[in-house]
Amino acid sequence: MGKVIIFSAPSGSGKTTIVHRLLERYPQFEFSISATSRAPRGAERDGVDYYFLSQEAFAAAVAEGRFVEWEEVYKGTCYGTLRSEVERIWQKGHVIVFDVDVLGGINLKRIFGQDACSVFIMPPSVEELRRRLEGRGTDSPEAIDRRVAKAEFELTKAPEFDHTVVNDRLDDAVEETCAILDAFINR
Repeated sequence: MGKVIIFSAPSGSGKTTIVHRLLERYPQFEFSISATSRAPRGAERDGVDYYFLSQEAFAAAVAEGRFVEWEEVYKGTCYGTLRSEVERIWQKGHVIVFDVDVLGGINLKRIFGQDACSVFIMPPSVEELRRRLEGRGTDSPEAIDRRVAKAEFELTKAPEFDHTVVNDRLDDAVEETCAILDAFINR
């Protein structure tokens, strides 16, 4: 089994932006593409941003045991980590980078134990989180309200992660995360 790095955060905290910066900096890191039962948003592409599965195909993959972990993150919308994706990355000798919801991150840490470093990306405030979500322009006001309500719950889960990084200034958050990952990779 290889090493894994798990990033989780409430939607809008900046974790995906941080992950992209890290992937540019560390050539041995490879992003684990999650599967989802939701439709693509914006310019998202199948097999690049997510593996987009119908609800029926997702349920079949669950029944066949093809997921390491999966969650119904929002009613009717599931996300999960395919076993084939983990195997694909480890066969290359790379470190897997997960960008997953908070409960998925907790589950992955439980599954991978000491071979995993889990990092919770914390927004500076719930108000800033709402501002960032509104600034994306990808969700309805109702969807933003749901995401903010969920974020308030997710923030209570931060202590279950190995590390918490507050993303107030992106460059500072990236540097703090790099220090955490350097220590993990080199131990």
